Order: sequence, then structure tokens, then C-alpha cells
Amino acid sequence: AVGLSVLVPYIGAAVVTIPIALVGYMQWGWNNDFFYLMTVYGIIQALDGNVLVPLLFSEVVNLHPVAIIVAVLVFGGVWGFWGVFFAIPLATLLKAVIQSWPGHTGHD
Repeated sequence: AVGLSVLVPYIGAAVVTIPIALVGYMQWGWNNDFFYLMTVYGIIQALDGNVLVPLLFSEVVNLHPVAIIVAVLVFGGVWGFWGVFFAIPLATLLKAVIQSWPGHTGHD
């Protein structure tokens, strides 16, 4: 489930956190082990969502990693959940339209 959560940036990670927190709570209760688990999981999710996924998706869709992060923030801000869900395809579409626009020199 954590691996599939990257398909929907930010929201997928939040949804998958719920079962992890429940399992951790049932295993240890409200003690330090539970909070260590959630801290480490949060760090991993932050690195995955903000570093690893943009780098990997940038290779696949030929967009700069910062453009992917900006697209998620902008489209998410405009259209909420669906904007976040479709941010990368919309950014790729926008790039294709800009590159095919008459008078564009073709430089990235």
C-alpha cells in the first residue's frame, strides 16, 4: 500500500499512514516505540514524496523535479484532491503544448 501511495502525491501518503498508525498502536500502545515508528515513517514519507518520487517521475515524463513539485502544489491548490491526482499528467500536457506552440524554439 505504501508503494502505491506515490501514485497520488501527498494524499496517498496520508491515507496509507492510518493503517500503519493503527498497527503500531495495537502493537505498542501510546509509548516511545509507537512514536519512534511514526517519526521514522514520517521521515521516510517526506524523503520519498519530496525527493525520490519527483526525481523518478522527472526521468519518466521528462520534467524537472521542481516542476513536478510546483505542479502538485499549484494544481492541488486550484482543484484540490483531483488537482493533486492529475498534477503530473497536466504538467506534462502543459509542457507539450508550450513546446508545440508556434514560434517556440524547441529549447528546454
